Amino acid sequence: MSKVLFAPMSFNRFDANQTLPARFKRLLEASTLAETVKKKSVAIKMHVGDNLTYSTIPPVFVRILVDFLHEHEANCFVCDHAIAQRKPWQRGYTESILGCPVLDVCGHLDKYYYTKEAGYKTLREIDVAGYINDADFLIDFSHVKGHGACGYGGACKNIAMGCVTQRTRAQIHGLQGGIAWDEKKCIHCSACINSCNHNANRFKDGNYRVNYHNCTLCQHCVKVCPTSAIKLTRNDFHEFQKGMAVCTKTVLDTFEPKNAYFINVLTAITVLCDCWGLTTPSVVPDIGILASDDIVAVERASLDAIKTENLITAGIPEGMILGENGHLFERIHGKDPFVQVRELEHLGLGTQDYEIETID
Repeated sequence: MSKVLFAPMSFNRFDANQTLPARFKRLLEASTLAETVKKKSVAIKMHVGDNLTYSTIPPVFVRILVDFLHEHEANCFVCDHAIAQRKPWQRGYTESILGCPVLDVCGHLDKYYYTKEAGYKTLREIDVAGYINDADFLIDFSHVKGHGACGYGGACKNIAMGCVTQRTRAQIHGLQGGIAWDEKKCIHCSACINSCNHNANRFKDGNYRVNYHNCTLCQHCVKVCPTSAIKLTRNDFHEFQKGMAVCTKTVLDTFEPKNAYFINVLTAITVLCDCWGLTTPSVVPDIGILASDDIVAVERASLDAIKTENLITAGIPEGMILGENGHLFERIHGKDPFVQVRELEHLGLGTQDYEIETID
């Protein structure tokens, strides 16, 4: 049974030491990080958000983590992909505020990577980001939220989608299927064009064109189309989650054993991934922070903490009808979020059996 540290949001008096940042400091002190990061280069992988997102991990928590690592003689940097495009400085992610560099995992041109064999269906190779591969230690610092393609985005999604090149992201999404356009349904409103974060689609001579060199098959265009003129050719969402797990294992295999740690921040838990570039109201109340050296345990504990009975209806679009079965995120998105957790366990990355140690 794996141990998962839990810093809760609950408090019993008005005292700074009762707040989540203070508990996060104590969580770090209670973790194994002090002994394992000393004298090492540490990549802090997080999602820096995009456009008008404000639900990502607040900079105060990142600075607490960076200061802790520096106190224990680690050389660290924060990283994500598409840094220049996403403009993380607009959300307070700068070297002067965080106390360490903020780097694009694959370099500014997305060309610094190491190709590893994968051999999972059409996902034959995985381009592991250069700065991830070169680091001695990985801290997977994830903001927990919903996700349209896999139901849930946490530690696994943060690695699989964020520690690789755009080509690999596209291939993982490609396990679900391709894009099909129905000309008869299209009203040429350009919502699909405006929602694309990768400049991958356009109308030419009245026809919808997808540039698959840029396209990551993220399905933003599919979801915003008001007439369902754009659809996936298949809906193999289980395969997408399995591909994420395979990619996560490939990335983690570049590190020596016990040189990865997983921190899930369960605040501002919204329906959509931060990559949408927008923030909607929370779908459940803030819960706290979970951490472990076992990715399977921390993912399972995070999902278990998000309960349907705690649903905040303002967090889902007006008129949306939820499904009747499964986890809250499955009722919202129609995908079982535990597929990725079971696959991570199947690949030998940890166990779903865990015990919680609460940080007071």
